[in-house]
Amino acid sequence: MQTLEKISDRFWYQTPVSETDRPILGAVVGENRTLMIDAGNSEEHAAYFLSELARHDIPAPSMVVLTHWHWDHIFGLPALDMVSVSSSQTKAEMKKLIPFEWTDEALDDRVLMGVEIEFCASAIKKEFGIERNIRIKLPEVTFEKQLKINLGGITCQVQHVGGDHSADSVVIYIKEEKILFLGDAIYANLYSSKWNYTSKRMLQLLDSLDRFDADTYILSHWKALSRNEYLQEANLLRKAAQLTEQLEGHSEKIRKAYKTSINRELNEKELETIEYFVNGFELENERQIDN
Repeated sequence: MQTLEKISDRFWYQTPVSETDRPILGAVVGENRTLMIDAGNSEEHAAYFLSELARHDIPAPSMVVLTHWHWDHIFGLPALDMVSVSSSQTKAEMKKLIPFEWTDEALDDRVLMGVEIEFCASAIKKEFGIERNIRIKLPEVTFEKQLKINLGGITCQVQHVGGDHSADSVVIYIKEEKILFLGDAIYANLYSSKWNYTSKRMLQLLDSLDRFDADTYILSHWKALSRNEYLQEANLLRKAAQLTEQLEGHSEKIRKAYKTSINRELNEKELETIEYFVNGFELENERQIDN
């Protein structure tokens, strides 16, 4: 069950749905206009978000910004009668989706070819059912690295940060509220033979995020995190990345060194994170050998 959560009078977000991969959608409420963050994974998702805003007497958005090109963040765009904004890189990736068909057969074929992943194909089937009128609507306004949007009394800084999950990822920093909307930026690369992180990209990303003075962090497929909660996530990623580099991707040595550093047994999340970094190290080595 999705709910609309209030962080302040100026920021609301709708909770995610894991089964159909609906991400968090956000609304930044200024004195002059409201900004919607991400378009949702379907027109139904987008329309439901707008109806919930209206039910809570929140001014309707007149602009939407996309965090990256993945289907679950853009398929709702045709339902939105408002100015749409993305990075130029996001728009270029979205253009590649226009020729695709979205039948079960077409999705299954792309999974076999490695173009699509089973996780996303399954979620698309569940979200849209059998009748799928999926349209790709391209954003109207693009930017390169950074864009500042003044909503009236509140400013949103849209900043490209990249990362393993999607090279076009941007974050939205709501300065007056000290909120950083991370989207999927710190998640792993799922469009690969093995889900993975790469040490170099992760350390660069974390350094970029450290520049924002935030108290609240929004992860699109989880929840709003306090600063302390975010720092726990970031510290895990940073430590695992550093050990992967130092120990050259040796899984057992990394686990042992991490265990020593925290003086306890590793939990499931820590083991999974280390596995993803080891996967990334191995894939990078394979690419270098192939070249």
